[in-house]
Order: sequence, then C-alpha cells, then structure tokens
Amino acid sequence: MTSTDLQATIAHMGAAARAASAHMAAAPTAAKNTALLALARRLREQPAALQAANAQDIAAATAAGLAAPLIDRLRLDANAIETVAEGCEQIAALPDPVGAITDLTQRPSGIRVGRMRVPLGVFGMIYESRPNVTIEAAALAIKSGNAAILRGGSEAIHSNLALWQLVQAALAEAGLPPDAVQLVQTTDRAAVGFLVTAPEAVDVIIPRGGKGLIERIAREARVPVIKHLDGNCHVYVDASADLEMALRVTENAKTQKYSPCNAAESLLVHAAIAPAFLPLIGARFVAKGVEMRADAGAQALLRPVAGAKLVEATEADWAEEYLAPIISIKVVAGLDAAIAHINRYGSHHTDAIITDSHANAMRFLREVDSASVMVNASTRFADGFEYGLGAEIGISTDKLHARGPVGIEGLTSLKWVVLGQGEVRG
Repeated sequence: MTSTDLQATIAHMGAAARAASAHMAAAPTAAKNTALLALARRLREQPAALQAANAQDIAAATAAGLAAPLIDRLRLDANAIETVAEGCEQIAALPDPVGAITDLTQRPSGIRVGRMRVPLGVFGMIYESRPNVTIEAAALAIKSGNAAILRGGSEAIHSNLALWQLVQAALAEAGLPPDAVQLVQTTDRAAVGFLVTAPEAVDVIIPRGGKGLIERIAREARVPVIKHLDGNCHVYVDASADLEMALRVTENAKTQKYSPCNAAESLLVHAAIAPAFLPLIGARFVAKGVEMRADAGAQALLRPVAGAKLVEATEADWAEEYLAPIISIKVVAGLDAAIAHINRYGSHHTDAIITDSHANAMRFLREVDSASVMVNASTRFADGFEYGLGAEIGISTDKLHARGPVGIEGLTSLKWVVLGQGEVRG
C-alpha cells in the first residue's frame, strides 16, 4: 500500500467512525449492553480460534527475538480471555453515564443550570503487545457511546484481527453499527502518523505501550493525547509498618507480575525498620530471582542474605522502569525523604505506603503527586478492572481531563445544559 493509499484508508475509516459515533451517542443503554454481553459470550465460545491466532503471534515474536516481558504481554491464554469477558460483563452492569444531568441548580433568573455527560466522539487507540486491549478498548467505546479506531502492534496482528471480528459480530447482533469499532489492518507504521495528525478523523488519541511509542505520538499528534510515559512505581515501608504486611505487600507489588506498568520498581525503607525488614524481603527476592540495586545503607543490610543478587544503585536506577525481576532499594530517613524521592524520581503513576500511622498515611495521600496513591495495598491494584471500571483504556498521568485508570467516564466529557420556561435576560 502506497503512502497515498494508506492516508486515504485512514481518512475513509475516520469518516465511517464519525458516522458511527453519531449512532453510538444516541444508542439506548439496552443495545450497548446487549453488544457487550454478546461479546463476552463470543469470547468464551471461541477460545481455540483465539489461541490459535495468538500462537502465530507468539511464534513470530519468539523467532524475532522479542524480549521476554513483551512476549508475556502478548499471551492470550484462557485466563486472559476470561478476564476480558468478565470485563465486558462488568462494563455492561455499570450505570450508563451518557446523558446523565448532574449539579442542576436553580438560578435567581428562573433558569436551571446543570451539566450533561456526553461521549468524546471518536478516539484513536494505539497500543503494543497486549491483545486484550482490543477488547477493553472496544468494550469501553461501546458503553461510553463513542466510536474507536484501533491500531495494535504488528506483533499482535493475528490476535487483534481475531478479537476485532468478534467485536464487529457483537455490534451487528445488537443492531449497532459495526464501524463503531474499526481496526487498522496494516502493520505499516506510517498508519500511526496519519491517524494522529487527522483531527477530522479522531477527537483524542490514547497511546498504550512503550515510552518510545508514547513520546512519538505526543510529539506528532495534532489532537489531544491521554498518556503516561513510565510506570516507575514505589513502595515505601514506614517505621510503624506491620512487618508481615510490609513483606506480603512489597513481594506482591514487585513479583506478582513483572511486565505491567503498575509493578513496583523502587522500594524505599525507613531507617528505623530497615534492619528488621530488608533481610527478610531480601530473602524473598532471592527466592524469586530478583536483582536488587541498592544504596550503601540497603547493601549493608542485604549483603548477609544468602544468594542475594546485589548491585550498587546508580542515579539512573531511581528513575528506571525495569519491567523485569529487578528492583531499586533505598534506605530513607523518614516520610519527608520518601515523599521527596518519589516526587523527584517517580513517574506519577502509582505509589504506596505501608504504615500503621494514620497521620503519615494521610500526608502520603495528600503530598505524593501521582495518579494513584495507596495505603497498605499493592501497587498492582492500579488497574481499571480492580477499580471497578470494568476495564481500562489505559493509565493517564496527565492532570487534565483524565487521571489514573481511564474507564467509561474518562471517555466522556461534560457540557452545560440550561432548562428554562421562557426566561429572558434583562
């Protein structure tokens, strides 16, 4: 396909999406829920076909020497299929935000002023590796009354095509326009450039992938972008932390899964609890094969741990997103130092404190400048499904429009509505 042909293809998809978005904005809740439940059913009916398509992508990625964390993100196993099917059902069960009028107030003039929640229109979703994003993005587009143009990574093309065909069948079954969710079917990277510079085609771009992809889109886009660049998430173990809780939460935050952006990459430990905590968590990291990049204070306490993979931390380690069995570890003087460190080196994604001090917990919640801030819980909970959003279109570390996991409400905006009975302004 020539550049001209590709540009024409994106323009055609944009026009179709615009037309479909008008139908979706007016679609009854029942029709949208019917599509979501049909999609969940079809996912459960087609595991063999979906996994066969996914196996082609896994084989190609392995042959191409793709890194292990990327191959892990690519897998569409039975558990992943069930999770996205459940997500569709959870989204169907959520209240429909579209058309809801809130904050209605009576003014002295007699008019009533409020705000109505409405779809954004058309969003473009550009993502890498994870084929489950195809279903999550489609499901959220359907419930929020939007149209979507999806462009997955070339490494997941067979998986994405198989999933997208189920989405279109579910939309048709519910009497909704199949063009409400379209997939860019070429792996040509130039398609991304045409999509992000087409305000006539899309209202917002949502990139989900590596830092290089997101930086490129943020640099080139001519439409608003909802994004996050890194997932350098912290766990801070406070002086008053319950030791067993701190061990359990820290181990889960780091080792439950290494590849997601909400996995902990940095561990900060109060100097008062470090002698008791670090040797114990160090032993757990050894058992899981985790390399520890530690400052001098942490190294001294971790060195006696048998089999410890210890490396001296560099300045770069404090800001690194490893997506691997590696964690940076620093002993800090207290809460002030922990908050300052997180706000300097963190990515404003997700950070957690483990503490028994209510005052320290409240300070951490107020002062840590991140999209999700947690008390006594694993950073791995920073996820639309776990937050009850049904699914997420991505995580936003921006401060305008949407922040944190972006679900249905993040794909809508508010417009002012005025209800009168013939009032005129004097």
